[in-house]
Amino acid sequence: MIHGQQDTVGVAVVEDIEAGMALSGWVMDTDETITLEARDPIPLGHKVALQDIAEGDTVYKYGHDIGRAVQSIAKGHHVHVHNTKTKRW
Repeated sequence: MIHGQQDTVGVAVVEDIEAGMALSGWVMDTDETITLEARDPIPLGHKVALQDIAEGDTVYKYGHDIGRAVQSIAKGHHVHVHNTKTKRW
């Protein structure tokens, strides 16, 4: 699920996403569908990179700044605490 065009991650709303699977994402704000290939297993409720994200870039989910990438994250890879951190501290 993707809220808007500015989002750099989408949220997995189905279980058992495996590396190599073709994914479709619905962009709620524009009623568009995007496609990408999962490069990692993505657990239900976790995030997937919708584009390449450089180290230090802001990560956007649901139209909100949720932190920064602490390493480069390629499109289709799992985005979680191992590669994204809050900006709060």
